[in-house]
Amino acid sequence: MDHSNTVPPSPSSSSSSPSSSFSSHRVERMINSNHYKSPSRTICSDRFIPYRSASKFSLFDIPATDNTSTPYSSLLRTALFGPDAPLTPDKTSHNIFRYKTETRQSMHSLSPFIHNDDVVSTVNHTPVKPPRKIPRSPYKVLDAPALQDDFYLNLVDWSSLNVLAVGLGNCVYLWNACSSKVTKLCDLGNDDCVCSVGWAQRGTLLAVGTNSGQVQIWDASQCKMIRTMEGHRLRVGALAWSSSLLSSGGKDKNIYQRDIRAQDDFVSKLSGHKSEVCGLKWSYDNRELASGGNDNRLLVWNQHSTQPVLKYCEHTAAVKAIAWSPHVHGLLASGGGTADRCIRFWNTTTNSHLSCMDTGSQVCNLAWSKNVNELVSTHGYSQNQIIVWRYPTMSKLATLTGHTYRVLYLAISPDGQTIVTGAGDETLRFWNVFPSLKSQNTESEIGALSFGRTIIR
Repeated sequence: MDHSNTVPPSPSSSSSSPSSSFSSHRVERMINSNHYKSPSRTICSDRFIPYRSASKFSLFDIPATDNTSTPYSSLLRTALFGPDAPLTPDKTSHNIFRYKTETRQSMHSLSPFIHNDDVVSTVNHTPVKPPRKIPRSPYKVLDAPALQDDFYLNLVDWSSLNVLAVGLGNCVYLWNACSSKVTKLCDLGNDDCVCSVGWAQRGTLLAVGTNSGQVQIWDASQCKMIRTMEGHRLRVGALAWSSSLLSSGGKDKNIYQRDIRAQDDFVSKLSGHKSEVCGLKWSYDNRELASGGNDNRLLVWNQHSTQPVLKYCEHTAAVKAIAWSPHVHGLLASGGGTADRCIRFWNTTTNSHLSCMDTGSQVCNLAWSKNVNELVSTHGYSQNQIIVWRYPTMSKLATLTGHTYRVLYLAISPDGQTIVTGAGDETLRFWNVFPSLKSQNTESEIGALSFGRTIIR
C-alpha cells in the first residue's frame, strides 16, 4: 500500500505523562510557529521604530542651510567617499554627516580613521603637501672640452668646501661653486692623462689617478703637489678616501690601500677582481669598502682584510656604479653596465640580496641623498637619462634628459641638494634634485645662481 500521503499521527496521541505532554506541546509550537501567539507579549515586526519622545534631538543640528565644512563632516566625507569627493554633496544627502556633541572631545578621539595621515591632516585643516617638483632642466651648463667618453674612468668630484674637480685630458681644473671661478690645478703633459679624481672627505687634498699608474696628492688651496705614489702598473680609474686612508683601483685588477701619513706608497694590496677595477666606495662609517670591476663582480672588504669578505656575482656586466646608504647601516646599491642594466640592493650585515630593478639602460653612477631616503642614477646606452628614485619602493620621482652621450660622471654637492653630471658630449650639467635637510621645498643656494652656459677652462 502506498503510504506517501499518509498523515503521521498527532503527537497528542502519545502517552499523556507530564514530561511527554510538555515535550509534545513544544513540538506542536515549533510546527505551528507561524500561527502561535505568545500569551505574554505582543508580536512586533522586524522594523524598529524608536520612541521619539525620549530622543535627545538637541544633539543633532539640522538647519535648512547646507554646511559641509565642519571638521567632522570633512573627515567622514573623505573616509567614505575618498579625498576627491565633491565638497557639495547630492541634495538627497544634505546634512547627513552633521553632528553636535555635548562634550568637548577632540575630533581625533571621535574618529575611527586617525591612522590615516590624509584624514588627520583634513581634521587639522593642514593642507596636504603636493608631490615635490623636480625641475626637468639643468639650471647651469658648463662646457667641458676633452671630457672623455670612457665608462671606466671617474673624472668628476665635488668637495666638502664646494669646489668641483674635473679631469679634462691631461689637466685637472677646479670650479668654485660659490664664485664660479675656474682654476687650473695641474697639467700632466702630453705623455699622460687624468683617469680619476677624488677629494678627501674634509679639507683641500685632492687625489689624481693617472694613465701611467701613478696616484698624485695635491693641495688645492696652494695648487701644489704634495707627493706621488706608485704601485699600479696600468691606469688608475677609481679612487676613494676614508679619513687619511686612500684606496685606488686600477686596470691591473688591484686595489692599493695608501696611508698618506706613512712613507710607504701603500700599506696593503687587495686582490680579488679578475679584471679592471672601475668602482670604489667606502661606507659612511669607514668600516667597509665596496669595489666593482669589469669582471661583473661586486666585492666588499673590511678595514683589515686583503681578501674580500663578501662576493656578489649577480650582475652580468661591469659594476662601476656603487653607493652606500647614509640612512641604513650596511645597505649597499650597485648598478651594472649595458648587458645588465639593473640596480641591485644588498644588506652587507646579513649578506643578503634585497631587490633588483631593471632600469632599461646601462647604469653608470649611483648616489644616495643624505637628506631623504632617495637616490639618483645616471645612465648610458641607450637613453642617456638621469632618474631620481624613492627608496625602498623604487618609484620614479623624475626622469631627466638632455645629455646626448652616456652620463658617465656624477657628483653631489656638499649640501646634498644638487647633482652635477658629465658626459662625452663635453658638458657638465647641474640639476636641483633633492630637498634640503630642513625642508623639502627649500631651494639650494647653489641652485639660486643665475642660469648660464660657460666654459670650465
